[in-house]
Amino acid sequence: MHGLMNRAIQSFVRDTYGRDRWVEVTRLAGLDFINFEAMLQYDDALTDAVLDACAQVLGVPRETILEDIGTYLVSHPNVEALRRLLRFGGETFVEFLHSLDELPDRARLAVEDLRLPGMELREHSLNRFSLVCRGSQPGFGHVMMGVLRALADDYGALVFLECRDQPSDQPFETVDITLFESAFAEGRSFDLGAVAG
Repeated sequence: MHGLMNRAIQSFVRDTYGRDRWVEVTRLAGLDFINFEAMLQYDDALTDAVLDACAQVLGVPRETILEDIGTYLVSHPNVEALRRLLRFGGETFVEFLHSLDELPDRARLAVEDLRLPGMELREHSLNRFSLVCRGSQPGFGHVMMGVLRALADDYGALVFLECRDQPSDQPFETVDITLFESAFAEGRSFDLGAVAG
């Protein structure tokens, strides 16, 4: 697993629950360090151990942690750059949804060796979609559900999301998306041409 993924888990726990909880997670997971290096590769089993330890230390299911990480990645001030990158996907929530197929390639432009699961958006009607996440990273559908929930709020859209876990022999997960209203509330301000200051 790419270090950026592990670093996201670390940042989520530290920023949300504090350093002491993160140290407790690393001990329970059997790590001999407390900080992941963002540009290194780690064994997938280590990431699984960290997520299992998070679930135990925080007392919530692993799927909830993964969804909360997705929400964190879009909504926390410490990761504002990722929100901006995702918002370049479109001016509306539906335009953003249609840009998700290209997200793994865009991520590789930023970090060449970062491999996100493949994503395929399927449009069933004007307000019903499904996002199929394919790859060897179980739980990525739950992360994407958190990302989608936070970005729907960001755009001011009212949506219902549900992650359908597939059988373990199927290497994909599906997030069902129902858009009730695209302009339900005023979204967060975003300027595609923002000037750094």
